[in-house]
Amino acid sequence: MSIKFKSTRGDKNYVSASMAIVNGIAPDGGLYVPEDIPKIDFKLEEITQYSYKELAYEVLKLILDDFTQDELKDCINSAYDSKFDTELIAPLKKAGNDYFLELFHGKTIAFKDMALSILPHLLKTAAKKNNVNEQIVILTATSGDTGKAALEGFADVEDTKIIVFFPQEGVSDVQKAQMVTQKGKNTFVAGIKGNFDDAQSAVKKIFTDKAFADKLKEKGYVFSSANSINIGRLAPQIVYYFYAYAQMVKSQAIKMGDELNFTVPTGNFGNILAGFYAKNMGLPIGNLICASNDNKVLYDFFKTGIYDINREFIVTVSPSMDILISSNLERLLYHLSQSSEKTNELMKKLSAEGKYSFKAQSCFKGEYASIKETFDAIKSKFEECGYVMDTHTAVAYCGLKKYLAEAGNKDKNKNVIVSTASPYKFAKEVLKAIDEKYNDIDPFAALNTLSEVSSTAIPEPVKDIDKREIIHKSVINRDDIKDYISDILK
Repeated sequence: MSIKFKSTRGDKNYVSASMAIVNGIAPDGGLYVPEDIPKIDFKLEEITQYSYKELAYEVLKLILDDFTQDELKDCINSAYDSKFDTELIAPLKKAGNDYFLELFHGKTIAFKDMALSILPHLLKTAAKKNNVNEQIVILTATSGDTGKAALEGFADVEDTKIIVFFPQEGVSDVQKAQMVTQKGKNTFVAGIKGNFDDAQSAVKKIFTDKAFADKLKEKGYVFSSANSINIGRLAPQIVYYFYAYAQMVKSQAIKMGDELNFTVPTGNFGNILAGFYAKNMGLPIGNLICASNDNKVLYDFFKTGIYDINREFIVTVSPSMDILISSNLERLLYHLSQSSEKTNELMKKLSAEGKYSFKAQSCFKGEYASIKETFDAIKSKFEECGYVMDTHTAVAYCGLKKYLAEAGNKDKNKNVIVSTASPYKFAKEVLKAIDEKYNDIDPFAALNTLSEVSSTAIPEPVKDIDKREIIHKSVINRDDIKDYISDILK
């Protein structure tokens, strides 16, 4: 029986996986969730024998079950190819006594490549399956990494346009350069005067503006999303949790069937939610440690049960996590409460009051790291074994150490740190952490210096990035996003 997807907020129109991908977000503003999270239909022991592509098929066929075998395999084969710099796609690296799942070996050297390499293929196939004849317009707000990965994935894809909004002063210099130098006739990028939450809220509002959508549909356009609000972004991320587990078994770090913890640097809550889905599909995950930076709204939520965005927004050295409104938390609320009415009530409270209260038992543990702790973590790990972490992975590393100190002997599970970006995306900050003599280094000169200091090669995607032509120069107010979109599509 085919899995149907429903809105977290109660819209009664159930849709197929492919239609959920095309829509991006439900008509009532909710996020699509599977009516039931499917269980794996293969023996867990088999995962150690699968390549990443083979495992992707075995997992995705369960949740994207209205795609045919040929359609799904074609999407997977088109995504996970030579654009990654390792055949493993998501290698597990042991550094000292710690295990890092490296998700930054794709074209934009961040974990978003794991899903955004396949989303354009899923979306194009889904549109064809559902006889969507309009041109698809991808609207995306980014805190730094999603934007470039989405641009890279959708650039010059037929019958699509992609429009990306990012906080002008809220991303690293390398992240910004990656986006504003993006080529492609169908790509549009604008900096927003404000933070990521401003951009994300404005984009989500446009998705629920029916009059605007109807007007554009008359012109032959429909909206979809490349953010993790789109189930087609979230589902592929489930795969690497299974793959990490398989690698831990193959390395004899754990035995098949042992529980494994994952620590995930978290902003919008999509990456770690994929781990929750993997656990519910049958992967032996113990705890999911949600690591936040100084914008510790999720840390506070998991400690107290109160989600409160009425606080100062802090610009940190881990900008992709500088988020107060974690969109995918809405999906978790639905799964824990099993009630779209309750979820809708909480989302209305968040909109009206900026906070809500919700307590439920779950596998999530909250931790956080300050900027100083993040820098200290980078420095100590580098001095220990020469391994270089980016500023987001360092938050997770620090969060894990805090969790282990608190848990003591109560949690004997092995742990994997989910490494979400190459240190070269944040080379200036990484060098500052390693040695204060680099405090004033130019962010692009830092790429060469980091290469020398760490004895690693600069990844091709950012080599000489400061010498590339700046193509996208728009900087707009948050309130002008709708007009900006209209001008592009007029």
